Amino acid sequence: MVSAAPVARAGPTPRAEPMVGPEPILMARGLRLRFGKRRVLDGIDLDLFPGQVLGIAGENGCGKTTLIRVLAGMLLPSGGIVRRPDATGYAPQVPLLFDHLSPREHFRYFAAAHDIPVDLWRDRAASLLERFRFEPWESEPVSTLSEGTRQKLNLALALLSEPTVLLLDEPYAGFEWETYLTFWDYVREIRATGKAVILVSHLFYERSNFDRLFELESGRLREAA
Repeated sequence: MVSAAPVARAGPTPRAEPMVGPEPILMARGLRLRFGKRRVLDGIDLDLFPGQVLGIAGENGCGKTTLIRVLAGMLLPSGGIVRRPDATGYAPQVPLLFDHLSPREHFRYFAAAHDIPVDLWRDRAASLLERFRFEPWESEPVSTLSEGTRQKLNLALALLSEPTVLLLDEPYAGFEWETYLTFWDYVREIRATGKAVILVSHLFYERSNFDRLFELESGRLREAA
């Protein structure tokens, strides 16, 4: 559901113009997928250009998570194609974390899995820890963290590799207000460099954060009015 409900904040935030180029940075054509007799995706086409931020809304259970997983390459469609850059980051709705590891240890193992050199990941991790205010918990086991802090770590891990395309499934669930604002400040920074974002949620409040908004219904995308 797309909503225009007002969200209070301290003064207007300038909106950067998207760096839209001639070719999409991510492209989907004719995506189809069934679960049993249910048609979840029914011929979805989507183009994401450099510097764009797209939002995809829809009711719970409409297939938003399925779509974002197909776009991320985590789930194969039964029909259609997706072309994405190698540098694609994905933050799932449910954080995939190890309870016995600390946030800093998560950064280390994530960097090793993605072949990020030590000097790079340490600098990036330090920046993310500071920006999202992890310092009090950076050495604590994840099992001791709140839901919102775990969600912040889930997002930060997707950002560690500095992906060209960022695919986010309900990324700010559980965020407090300051973290929510920090998140959108970060999105505005990376889109100004030509990176692009697709965010799925059941509800959007601030339309000005997006270049385009879509609704997923009955397996099809339609652009929101």
